[in-house]
Amino acid sequence: MTDEEAVSLDLLERAAIRKRARNVALAAVVVGAACGGIVGLFFGPLGFFITGGVLALPLLLLAYGDSRKTYWLRGTELAARAFGTRVVDLRTARRMDVLVTDLRGMRTVSLLVSGPPKGKALNIAVAMYAGTGGKELGVYSLRRLADALASIGDTRALVLSDLLVAQLKSEARGDAAAERPLYRLASLAPQGRMAQTLRSDDVARFVTSLG
Repeated sequence: MTDEEAVSLDLLERAAIRKRARNVALAAVVVGAACGGIVGLFFGPLGFFITGGVLALPLLLLAYGDSRKTYWLRGTELAARAFGTRVVDLRTARRMDVLVTDLRGMRTVSLLVSGPPKGKALNIAVAMYAGTGGKELGVYSLRRLADALASIGDTRALVLSDLLVAQLKSEARGDAAAERPLYRLASLAPQGRMAQTLRSDDVARFVTSLG
């Protein structure tokens, strides 16, 4: 493990993450209680608690994990923590892709990285867009991530590094969100799919077209 400074890669602020987790937990309680109440009419209190627990517990665990979820970069190591900590070193990563998710009109652009020792996969969100606006990873975090990718020398990593550098240059010019590379790349993904991995060749051609 490197002694370099850890750089946060959290796209959303902790307050927003906690609020989202609370909403999921509340929904879990409501759904569990409603379904448990229906079953309880026929099977009594035991049916209520069993049904409510079975339905609510997975969502409550999801909310708890989401509230703890955080990402960071240290040197060339990407890490994520929820219930446990997963680490993937970019130098040995077997997979480096751009993932675009589309959920309720919100498109999120992420780097999907996986590799040894256990083939763990990390999904690092770098931008999130709705309409003509959105939220992007901070300048410092993007710069450090781009530098880490460039330092590897791998062709896939260099393409992704160039993409992030182009994003930083666009932001420095004051381009509107809809004119920035990550937004434009997300717009190229076909609609109607909740999550899709962009082909490496398509990403490379897009980055080359940015000049």
